[in-house]
Amino acid sequence: MVLAAGQGTRMKSAVPKVLHGIGGRTMLGHAMTAARELAPEHVAVVVRHEREQVAAAARELDEAALVVDQDEIPGTGRAVQCALDALDVRTHATRAADLVHSADEVHDTDGAHPLGDGLDGAVVVLAGDIPLLDGATLAELLAAHHADGNAVTVLTTELADATGYGRIVREPGTGDVTAIVEHKDATAEQRAIREINSSVYVFDAAVLRRGLDGLGSDNAQGEVYLTDVIASARAGGGAVRAVLSDDPMLVEGVNDRQALATLGAELNRRTLERWMREGVTVVDPATTWVDVDVELARDVTLLPGTQLHGATTVAEGATVGPDTTLTDVEVGERASVVRTHGSLAVIGADATVGPFAYLRPNTVLGARGKIGTFVETKNTEIGEGSKIPHLSYVGDATIGAESNIGAASVTVNYDGVHKHRTVIGSHARTGADNMFVAPVTIGDGAYTAAGSVVTRDVPAGALGVSRPQQKNIDGWVERRRAGTPAAEAAARSRDEGDEGAGGLGPQAKRELAEHNALTGAIPKVSRTGDAADPESSESA
Repeated sequence: MVLAAGQGTRMKSAVPKVLHGIGGRTMLGHAMTAARELAPEHVAVVVRHEREQVAAAARELDEAALVVDQDEIPGTGRAVQCALDALDVRTHATRAADLVHSADEVHDTDGAHPLGDGLDGAVVVLAGDIPLLDGATLAELLAAHHADGNAVTVLTTELADATGYGRIVREPGTGDVTAIVEHKDATAEQRAIREINSSVYVFDAAVLRRGLDGLGSDNAQGEVYLTDVIASARAGGGAVRAVLSDDPMLVEGVNDRQALATLGAELNRRTLERWMREGVTVVDPATTWVDVDVELARDVTLLPGTQLHGATTVAEGATVGPDTTLTDVEVGERASVVRTHGSLAVIGADATVGPFAYLRPNTVLGARGKIGTFVETKNTEIGEGSKIPHLSYVGDATIGAESNIGAASVTVNYDGVHKHRTVIGSHARTGADNMFVAPVTIGDGAYTAAGSVVTRDVPAGALGVSRPQQKNIDGWVERRRAGTPAAEAAARSRDEGDEGAGGLGPQAKRELAEHNALTGAIPKVSRTGDAADPESSESA
């Protein structure tokens, strides 16, 4: 039973307390994960405050979980009573179905329920706001319960300051638990006790059922305390014992944002420590955050400022960081991911990403591929060895193997209504500042010229060019910007014939001569009388 009905007023949040996150899971997620590690026959989650949100989260975590509503009667005892009633109904229904299938008859048993009392065996109860509690600790508690034949077994710990916690009162000599006294109801002598209740228990189902039937709310808070079952169990001759944990933070609950942050930092510290013992290098644990469901291989290196969230996996020899955040990203062997933000993406072996890259969902980068500086990708497959090195947006695209995408390229994939796909083949070379207006296909081995707006398919091996012919207007600066430093520089260059600083280079000379020949323009005459010299400042 996971108790998740509390309001959590000290969180000061519209979000139910148990749905606040820590280490990549909600607190409810941590509790239900720990519970499931026991392989129980049933998991029941008790809800009340913000019932719909908590119930939906519980069912998302475990479709088979039984969601139980607590009524208006407050207290942990009432929460467990509601859960036990629901589990008894489920148990009776299962037994009845089994009898129908076996054709056995159900006989009257002198007023007792013909299908038995209901649930039997061990019942584990835990609060939904103890995020560091793990399945291994629950398994140890359950094993002790069975080994000692206890009626009730309580998980406890010791605190230097136990203010606010229920105190464990033990019997001198045997050490058995005689009572759990809530802080508000404790005497001065009892408040001096350092051993506290963790709100984690194992009950024998029959003992729990009898104890709950006699519970009342005659206490300082007017609640039905689950801890009052202890007295009932002892009165019935059952043994009530405690298992003391030497790790207080393992059983510490969350009541406010400060506690959430404290336990979050501690959970992260433990997570990193576990991975470092498995052969992962964490250069700066203080600035590195790794969720509990992340998987890391040996010889992975995490540099400062790295955050790995969700179901991210990093393969052997890969380096992530610095200043990188990945959520649900698969990083291949020996890959390097630097100053990158990515989600729901795949990075192949020996690939490089970043710095300052943005990998949006469904980006798949092949082995030895590159997504470089200031590159954004989305819903794109990039083949082995292909590169998008600089300043580009590539969305809704397929790129083959060993192709190179020029700087400042954009796949123009959205027409305002629909997204369209760009396909670039293998061993293609696209020029800088290309716009690929999708849907469009660039064939294998094709080239596109710099500055082109590509609106039609480019066949394999072809050169695609789409840009206006350049036109130079001679003397424009001196006429339209007279007196400016630019005009003065142009005049000096002309007068001095300075080809290197600003005059015409060899290519420009050839193009001007070709233009004059084609148009019939009268060639200029140089100072040396060479009529073919296009740099002459004197007309014929």
